[in-house]
Amino acid sequence: MAWHENYIDFVSGEQRGKGAAGVRVALRLVSWVYGAIAAGRNLCYWSGVFSVVKVAVPVISIGNLTAGGTGKTPMVATVVRILQDLGRQPGIVSRGYRANDTGMNDEKWVLEHLCPAVPHVQNPDRITAAKSVIDDHVVDTIVLDDAFQHRRIRRDLDLVLIDATNPFGYDYILPRGLLRESLRGLQRADGVVITRCDQVSASKLAGIEQRIYRTAPQHRDRMVRVSFCPTGLSDVSGVAHPLSRIEGCRVMLLTAIGNPQGFVSTCRGVGAHVIHKRIFSDHYHYTQQDLVSVLSEATQHKVDIVVTTVKDIVKIQSLEREPTSSTTVPIMALEIATAFESANDERSLGRIISSAVSQN
Repeated sequence: MAWHENYIDFVSGEQRGKGAAGVRVALRLVSWVYGAIAAGRNLCYWSGVFSVVKVAVPVISIGNLTAGGTGKTPMVATVVRILQDLGRQPGIVSRGYRANDTGMNDEKWVLEHLCPAVPHVQNPDRITAAKSVIDDHVVDTIVLDDAFQHRRIRRDLDLVLIDATNPFGYDYILPRGLLRESLRGLQRADGVVITRCDQVSASKLAGIEQRIYRTAPQHRDRMVRVSFCPTGLSDVSGVAHPLSRIEGCRVMLLTAIGNPQGFVSTCRGVGAHVIHKRIFSDHYHYTQQDLVSVLSEATQHKVDIVVTTVKDIVKIQSLEREPTSSTTVPIMALEIATAFESANDERSLGRIISSAVSQN
């Protein structure tokens, strides 16, 4: 079991016993410090102690309150598409977390796949990145990836993603839970997108919405529901395959994303029999030895296909299989697309985005 799976077992309460309880108490003490720092930082921005920089075009931020995957990358692609439908020319700015030697990370590879020809600049200094994409490309709107806590750049719209499968990060701030800041941070957001709605019951979804309303009542009419629906498969050569390719198959899952359990649920939802899992830490860069080890495990467990995500396969594509390996187990990525729960949800998000960019 990977270290992050052990960590989740502790913070979720799955790990029992006096030792586990002691670990949670220690983590809670640290979380108080982390929370105080986050609150102090937000207060400095609210009071004007820390300055905010406005750039020359409207800025839309896509972010979240919790650490880990909520579906920001496919949501960035969806917002880009909506902007293009509105006649805008968007550019993308991101931090470039855990980029490789080429200066690119998995989000950039995936967004190039999902948003071809859309300028994308990565830089930890997102003000510099924003100015660069404006100066060097023809853009009239910027979409900021994973930027709710990055407050130095002024935004015209702050969209916060809430993952329905783990909406509030076990109700504790890091490291005792997964919250990056207090849930009250929702009060400064302009809209909420609840993701992975198809993976929870209607009653749980209603409970999530009610809690958001109690925390930030302004979101009652500014909340939309989406799911990430599988659309097909692609192999390491980029060749497309139908979803039926894995239906009923013995499958090994390979991934290095923030919410692996959501990926597991999605694969099972399309009929795959998940026999084995190999989960790496978020944004992990695979090595040749990793690939050899994964294929060896696939052979040992007699699986038909190794299924991974688009984020992962773009990193695997640069690796070559061990020439002496006799395995014939294929590796395929599950392609997904954002699906709104209703046409009204899609129209609502379109109106929120249109209003924000037209007012600038």
